[in-house]
Amino acid sequence: MKLKGILPALVTPFDANGETDFRTLGRIIEWHLSAGVHGFVPMGSTGEYYAMSDQERADVLRFVKEQVGSRGLLVAGTNAGSTRDVIRHTETAKKIGYDTVLLPPPYYSLPSQDELLAHYQAVLDAVDVEIVLYNFPLRAGVEVGFDVMDALADNPRVIGIKESSGNLLRALEINRRYEGKYQLSCGSDDQSFDFFTWGATSWICGPANCMPEQTVKFYNAFTSGDLKKAQAVTKALYPAMTNLESGKFVQKVKYGCELAGIPVGETRRPLLPLNAAEKQELAQVLAAAKV
Repeated sequence: MKLKGILPALVTPFDANGETDFRTLGRIIEWHLSAGVHGFVPMGSTGEYYAMSDQERADVLRFVKEQVGSRGLLVAGTNAGSTRDVIRHTETAKKIGYDTVLLPPPYYSLPSQDELLAHYQAVLDAVDVEIVLYNFPLRAGVEVGFDVMDALADNPRVIGIKESSGNLLRALEINRRYEGKYQLSCGSDDQSFDFFTWGATSWICGPANCMPEQTVKFYNAFTSGDLKKAQAVTKALYPAMTNLESGKFVQKVKYGCELAGIPVGETRRPLLPLNAAEKQELAQVLAAAKV
């Protein structure tokens, strides 16, 4: 797979009873496609996979696959807390029709780099998929370090990395060290312009759930060579991106969808809804981000 363009890390809508709301999920997908996004990443952290059963996760992956069809790239989030569970979710995704998966380190266990490498190798050995590594140490607790990346760099089925460390120097080093071996995907939403300057070809983007037009406008401007316009879009988006990154990310993305006219329900607990002040502040920065 060539990772290219804006790939929303899809939210999972829930209805008033807390069940998956597939009708609304279909509306979101069609809205995003009409805005020009290039594909989707369901069942990532923005999709609350960690709060969903195996059956719920599979049902979402199947729905997204059937809804999108051949209209966009599809990468399935298949993470879990153990290698065995990651393999099981990855096998399910493969059976549904996903050939590429997004994998951060398993959460909570804090594997060493040797253990993390063995984990990725076990998934590759068990399931015939391509892997996009996902470096997000704030959530995973450990980095996908350069030792792991060195060891996997020549594996043609490890195709890229979503870099969400917030450390721009990592993006520069990935570009320098692995040119042609890893496709770089922006995962630090407030650094998109810099990431694309240093070789990113895609943006796996949670905020694209509620700002698809703006993120697509940035991508189209940058890739067409209109760097001045791309910078202007980035500048307009920056306050919203920093607000989202300041905490309660999933709740804010979901409320942003509601402000855009597609209510997607609340997050599953332990995450609680935003309070009135948080909603007001988010509404202000999202309104200002319309370019």
